[in-house]
Amino acid sequence: MLSQSPVLRETPAAPAARLAPALIELSKPGVTRLVAITTLCGALTAPGSLGVLRLAAVLLGTVLVVAAANAVNMYLERDTDGLMTRTRGRPLPSGRITPEVALIFAAVTAVSGLALLAVVGGLFCAGLALAALVSYTVIYTPLKRVTPLSLHVGAVPGAIPPLIGWASVTGSLETLAWMQFAILLVWQLPHFLAIAVFRREEYARAGLRVLTVVRGVRRAKLEIAAQSLVLVLVSLLPIALGLAGIAYAAIALSSGLLFLVLATAGLAAQNDDVWARRVFFASMPYLVVVLGALAAFGRA
Repeated sequence: MLSQSPVLRETPAAPAARLAPALIELSKPGVTRLVAITTLCGALTAPGSLGVLRLAAVLLGTVLVVAAANAVNMYLERDTDGLMTRTRGRPLPSGRITPEVALIFAAVTAVSGLALLAVVGGLFCAGLALAALVSYTVIYTPLKRVTPLSLHVGAVPGAIPPLIGWASVTGSLETLAWMQFAILLVWQLPHFLAIAVFRREEYARAGLRVLTVVRGVRRAKLEIAAQSLVLVLVSLLPIALGLAGIAYAAIALSSGLLFLVLATAGLAAQNDDVWARRVFFASMPYLVVVLGALAAFGRA
């Protein structure tokens, strides 16, 4: 029970000066920032233009919806967060805010973000954001306690932001938008499996059924290598479909091969944790470079 643990003790709502930083932390700023970047890539790749103010409004709306999803995620996982060193200091398990405050924050940001997207980007754009919000919170988050396949399920809402950006410009989706979706979908697999390697003991203690807990580190290392190869191949699909040219090919292939070398190095790594952290940190600039190159050199 949450009330039996001193770490998870719920306290009265904090004063405004302490509440604001806690709410920002509840939105997972690092994740939200990456989502904003991938949404921007989708909007910049699409044919046409929103204009600076409308684009800023779309990004704000997306950020608000993502903040809501992350807040619900933290609400649902406040018990397991309290069992892991990395997360026990988060606002809910540390008692800096109450679960009720977290739900109110999630509701306000979700409604505000979806309304803003509907007005500025259109109903289709808002519908994509709603689909991501629901699938992330209702399906993916509970599945983390059940099966390692939750990672593949969670990769779907995680790959929707470029579609939101694209749809905000055109009101529909085209092949190049789905290429961005596919790249981001596959990218998440080695990215999050790397976390599961160097955080495996914490995940095991919290009872989360990630691959390293269920099948072991060796299986996760093989998956990271295999999925990184798939990622390189998927990143080259826009070239095969005539949607990108030589400049994109050079960037995607060179950065993809570098990432693949790092990912496969784990098969012979002496220190799994050090290697996995390198994969995790290298994956983020890799994604930005590839999606940025597609935005710059792709042909819708």
